[in-house]
Amino acid sequence: MRYIKTLREGETIRNIYLCKGKRSAETRNGKPYDNLILQDKTGTLDGKVWDPNSGGIADYDEKDFIEVYGEIISYNNNLQMNIKQIRKAQEDEYNPADYMPTTDKSTEGMYESLMGYIKQIQNTYLRQAVEYYFVNDAAFIKKFKAHSAAKSVHHSFSGGLLEHTLSVVRFCEYMVSAYPILNKDLLYASAICHDIGKTKELSTFPDNDYTDDGQLLGHIVIGVEMMNDAIRSIPGFPDRLASELKHCIVAHHGELEYGSPKKPALAEAMALNFADCTDAKMQTLTEIFKDKNTGDWLGYNRMFETNLRKTVI
Repeated sequence: MRYIKTLREGETIRNIYLCKGKRSAETRNGKPYDNLILQDKTGTLDGKVWDPNSGGIADYDEKDFIEVYGEIISYNNNLQMNIKQIRKAQEDEYNPADYMPTTDKSTEGMYESLMGYIKQIQNTYLRQAVEYYFVNDAAFIKKFKAHSAAKSVHHSFSGGLLEHTLSVVRFCEYMVSAYPILNKDLLYASAICHDIGKTKELSTFPDNDYTDDGQLLGHIVIGVEMMNDAIRSIPGFPDRLASELKHCIVAHHGELEYGSPKKPALAEAMALNFADCTDAKMQTLTEIFKDKNTGDWLGYNRMFETNLRKTVI
């Protein structure tokens, strides 16, 4: 397996990649060609098939795993592959895990840690609401463990949603210990459930793209609907507590312009917003610094509105 991150200009490669994208186009002279986006867990690579009707190009579709043969060149300071041959790979020729970005942490270990926080929730109603998904729903658990937390920017890899959620809960754990005004049960429950809507907002890998509900509703609205389902399944769930739990989810982005239908009105909602924002930004920096291998100064970044520099560790 030759991972995309290891490819170098001038190499001739025969390897299996995921065809993440495929688009037909024409040159200025009207000659047809295909633009491909090849993907593995280390990144993506543009591919060009300049003669799609040649005998070496077999039938294939977007989202197929394909064996490609071609030369790695540099174009506008970016690598791409000029592809001479393509065939559709058989299922026993590849491991799907090699073709999607994945957390470098143990998903089972992280989920076990998350379960430890669930067990700390003493309020029986809140605990049952969390367990509705995280203990009793096997299909949800499987999807949650493998899901990303975003299409791009931060935690946009398999296991990212679990990794992000656990980090947010850990931030909340510190705040509970430092600020007695916080209701630990409410904060833990809302932190664990704040992004459950992303399991329906984003499709699974290899697509990792917005679903119809993701485009029309977004993960905050979807998450509140999911919590409503859990709450309605629990006899006698207090109305006030239900509203407080849903408010924390509704307000966890903090500002209206960031997608929150309401700004935080509870201390727990504010704490959740701070934890969510902090983890998202620190993970974004982690991924930016990891991808940059030359020089200390990385240039101006629009998200952070500053010129970023790495420190020596």
